[in-house]
Amino acid sequence: MSFRWALICGLPALPGNELPGAGGLRFAAAEEGEGGCKNDQEEKNFFHGRTENLIGIACLASLTKDSRGLATEETGFLKGQLLLDGGELQGSFFQRTVVLICEHNAEGAFGLVLNRDTGEELENIMSVEIPSQVASLPVFLGGPVQPSALSILHSAKNEVDGNVIGSVSLHHSLEDLIELGNGFTPGKKLRVFAGYAGWSPGQLEDEMERGSWLTHPASEELIFDMESEELWKRVLSLKGWKYRLMAEAPENPDVN
Repeated sequence: MSFRWALICGLPALPGNELPGAGGLRFAAAEEGEGGCKNDQEEKNFFHGRTENLIGIACLASLTKDSRGLATEETGFLKGQLLLDGGELQGSFFQRTVVLICEHNAEGAFGLVLNRDTGEELENIMSVEIPSQVASLPVFLGGPVQPSALSILHSAKNEVDGNVIGSVSLHHSLEDLIELGNGFTPGKKLRVFAGYAGWSPGQLEDEMERGSWLTHPASEELIFDMESEELWKRVLSLKGWKYRLMAEAPENPDVN
């Protein structure tokens, strides 16, 4: 199956959200991802729209305080939903991934892969000093687009005005990371991502119509509390018995 992912070579990072010292992550992500653009024509083939539109979607997701943009029959938008590989993404970057859709509107969609741990701690990829409270946090690979771009998911008890769902908010700047780190306590939750997943206008809708993805409502527990290597199986198991069978199948279908 062919997927028109928005793998945008050279897409400028959102203002103030470049991960200092993340060059190694950029290289590793480019090696692992699929379908990298070799030239301007390939870039146009992957992204059927203007790059500033996608940047605007990501900025909107971090600024808005309206978390009511969940998928409905009326809108068809998937903000606040998890997208799961339903077995159609074998061999691709998104094989067995769980993607949180942080923003989705007529201009496109922006999401973060929740279960791709880079194996790096935050302090090891930063060239600036960060609060000790968050220095050892793992860094997740949010997607194949702009692998050195910074995204942060944050949740705190008693907060209900998150800009993604419930108490969960999305941030993009280094300043936000430092501020959240300085105020970090056991009652708060924080995840840091390098890179993101993006869809141009109508692209995600087309993939949903083709049955490329399964969906499941996001929750704070699924976003923050599950081990990344178990998340895909866990969410599938919540969807019923036939999906449990899929979850227990070997990753390589040729293995008996």
